Amino acid sequence: CRVDIGGDEPLTIVTSATNVREGSRIVVAPVGSTFTDEEGEDRPVKKATVGGVVSEGMLCDSKMLGWSGGARGVAATLPDDFGVGSAPPPQKPRPKEAEGDAAIPGAGAGPGLFEKKLTKEEKKKLAEERRKARKAKKEAAKAAKDS
Repeated sequence: CRVDIGGDEPLTIVTSATNVREGSRIVVAPVGSTFTDEEGEDRPVKKATVGGVVSEGMLCDSKMLGWSGGARGVAATLPDDFGVGSAPPPQKPRPKEAEGDAAIPGAGAGPGLFEKKLTKEEKKKLAEERRKARKAKKEAAKAAKDS
């Protein structure tokens, strides 16, 4: 998937986390950052090739961030108003309904952090829509020229 972390270009990150959707706010560890492994040791994030695709980082789960709750392998999610590129909070954010309107550290407006990779069917549909649009544009130009 392509993930916007607030840099010049989105990162390509390979993940098996099933809870990530387009527009999700997720915690990302880009290459060069560190995370806490199962033994509690800090480990560096390195570029890796997974399934023939170069991954430029990894999605963090709650355990890697030292948060209570959450499961291993499930990407840590943040509220929609959390700022793109901001450091994750020291503890797992609670839903706003539970906290009232309390401010979340690092919160701010910004676009979604995650851009969904299109399925083959979605790519085909998009390509067909583009073909139809080009054809209609050509026909309109031809009709205008003939008039």
